[in-house]
Amino acid sequence: MFTSGFASSYDTSVSASHGHVRASSSNMPFIELQSNLPAGQFSEAFLKRLCSSTAAALGKPEDRMNVVVTPGLPMLMAGSTSPCVILSVSAIGVTDTAEKNKEHSAKIFEFLTKELDLSQDRIVIVFNALEPHQVGKKGTVMSFL
Repeated sequence: MFTSGFASSYDTSVSASHGHVRASSSNMPFIELQSNLPAGQFSEAFLKRLCSSTAAALGKPEDRMNVVVTPGLPMLMAGSTSPCVILSVSAIGVTDTAEKNKEHSAKIFEFLTKELDLSQDRIVIVFNALEPHQVGKKGTVMSFL
């Protein structure tokens, strides 16, 4: 597996915590951005803006978001190695219909095209609908929290 120095030292979840835990099984989205763009494109400020933007798009509180960015990957999209992004959005209860994902997609594409100066054809978003029993936390699964 290819890893850049940035990826190995910076691929951690960003979870802003405000000293409280919401025991809701639907409040734990996972955002995973993979790109062939260099690590320098993805500052801590970018991570925070990505968190804020995707939280707003999904209607979730920022303090429950989990964001991972992996830059510098060898990638081919639509036959080209030009700069590109694959964004995976995995969540409980908000990524389970075409209608919801169409709305999320429009908002997230707007953010990514502006922030990364990419055209829409160089970005793909994959939505994954999770069930509470598929997410482990605190030694159990979200079904029991």
